[in-house]
Amino acid sequence: MLRRIAVCLAVCAIAWLAGFLWFVYSAEVPRASEAAADGIVVLTGGADRVAAGLLLLRQGRGHALLISGVGKGADLARLARAAGVDAAPLASKITLGRVATTTTGNAQETASWAARENLHSLLVVTASYHMMRAMTELGRSVPGVRLIPAPVVPPALRAGGLSTVRLLASEYSKFLASRIGLTRLAHDS
Repeated sequence: MLRRIAVCLAVCAIAWLAGFLWFVYSAEVPRASEAAADGIVVLTGGADRVAAGLLLLRQGRGHALLISGVGKGADLARLARAAGVDAAPLASKITLGRVATTTTGNAQETASWAARENLHSLLVVTASYHMMRAMTELGRSVPGVRLIPAPVVPPALRAGGLSTVRLLASEYSKFLASRIGLTRLAHDS
């Protein structure tokens, strides 16, 4: 019996490791898309993401922009300044979502916004390591909307080292939990 348990644990560990290696590769070599969409959604968590979303909007790659999960003290001018972008000419096309505090919350906030704006396709801007989980959660919340990844490689991923490996292992585990539906049962981060 112990031998069977050990074999089962070894198989699970090997499967997790193989999946993790695929996940790391996908996060470090993100596929950029030149596609346009009805709207753009930025899942906050770094100035790089906001800057990327504002740039996509300025390029006309979407007609409206949601920055989801914005803190209560932040306003568009502050976010744009931190991103090094002049958002004034685009302000009428930008919505600051202040409800979401988790990836699941981002997905719910995005679903409400996309329905209000009658959007059928979205460019999704988030960190490359967070993209798979974000797409999973968004796919559940906006099933009729075409989602196009627009990943940003954040400084934390470019830094390398043990902290990056821990970050990726944590995100991969959260992605797996999301894929099997556990985020509906518990809060994620």
